[in-house]
Amino acid sequence: MIQFEKFTLSNGLRVIVHQDLSTPMAVVNLMYDVGARDEDPERTGFAHLFEHLMFGGSVNIPSYDEPLQMAGGENNAYTTNDLTNYYIQLPADNLETAFWLESDRMLSLAFSKKSLDVQRKVVCEEFKEHYLTKPYGDVWHKMRELAYTTHPYRWMTIGKELSHIENAALADVEHFFFKHYRPVNAVLVVAGNVTVEKVKSLAEKWFGDIPSGEKYKRNLPQEPEQTAARKQVIQSNVPLDAFYKCWHMAGRLDRRYYIADLLGDILSGGGSSRLYQSLVKEKKLFSSIECFHFGSTDAGLMAIEGKLVKGVQIDEAEKAVEAELDKMKNELVSASELQKVKNKTESMIAFEDMSVMSRANSLAYYELLGDASWMNFELEKYASVSAEDILQESRNIFRESNSNTIHYLSNN
Repeated sequence: MIQFEKFTLSNGLRVIVHQDLSTPMAVVNLMYDVGARDEDPERTGFAHLFEHLMFGGSVNIPSYDEPLQMAGGENNAYTTNDLTNYYIQLPADNLETAFWLESDRMLSLAFSKKSLDVQRKVVCEEFKEHYLTKPYGDVWHKMRELAYTTHPYRWMTIGKELSHIENAALADVEHFFFKHYRPVNAVLVVAGNVTVEKVKSLAEKWFGDIPSGEKYKRNLPQEPEQTAARKQVIQSNVPLDAFYKCWHMAGRLDRRYYIADLLGDILSGGGSSRLYQSLVKEKKLFSSIECFHFGSTDAGLMAIEGKLVKGVQIDEAEKAVEAELDKMKNELVSASELQKVKNKTESMIAFEDMSVMSRANSLAYYELLGDASWMNFELEKYASVSAEDILQESRNIFRESNSNTIHYLSNN
């Protein structure tokens, strides 16, 4: 069990303290309840752009990294379709430096045309390099557009199109910031060699006076159930033909999410998994193949992607994938195979919980989902999944009418 204490400042900032005296370090993790799904469809990529802008200086601190490095700390951030996270690790003795830095960023970024121009250029280069010029780089853009008609998961975190970032105006950027990056939409987790008293006084001192902002009420358009298969063929200058297929699956707060997670591991969790054994090792149709899901908060996607062996016809490869899925839909998985993926999940969670950084991240994430204490019940949810659950969920997910397929064909 991960022990923690929780309190809320008068401006709505939720603060979680997790003490671990076995380390001389402290982690400060600030998670904002905003991701790419919260963007205007005509102005996408803003949440990710902010991740870059947040390092471009704030009102009282022109350089973010310098004071942190002086305090022996390091930091990073990530943005997803669901949330934005900033984290710092530093010696616990220098904890106040992290509070000072993070509170100033939350108080107000240094919005300047120069900072926006610099970071816009960085993000545009990233967009071009990873999504426009890289082989297969546009496939998840295309897949999201194919699989979603309504929900804002239709675009990736980087943004729907380059022009949205290129044309981002300072006023739009500032509005987005003051709508979302407020105490009332954030969770602050402090973990490591710290005390609740110390964290309370630092939180009050550095965050207490920041205006709370308005609670963001999410009201996203829901994706209707898919009733007919969708398919797209892309021809491009790529080295090998590639196969991509996605199906809609339950969201993070649904019990079926845990069933789907284990189902994906049965199909693709390493060298002894079904897809690898059958399609790579025995039939030699794919040089690599994997099954995974996006871990989305709202209803997400289960995906199978693979690169074909040269000379193999893509229709033949797809039939072989379908044959494996038919087995999942028609035969109960054995007790030993199910136990194996449960054990793997358990050891993965245990390994993650060894790091104080990872524990801090999980506490913030579960608090955003609804309650930080939920992280202590994850294993029970996986343990309760039966072979019948796997069979039922396979039939539910792997319906042809629920599928989206891309054949990515090589010109060579």
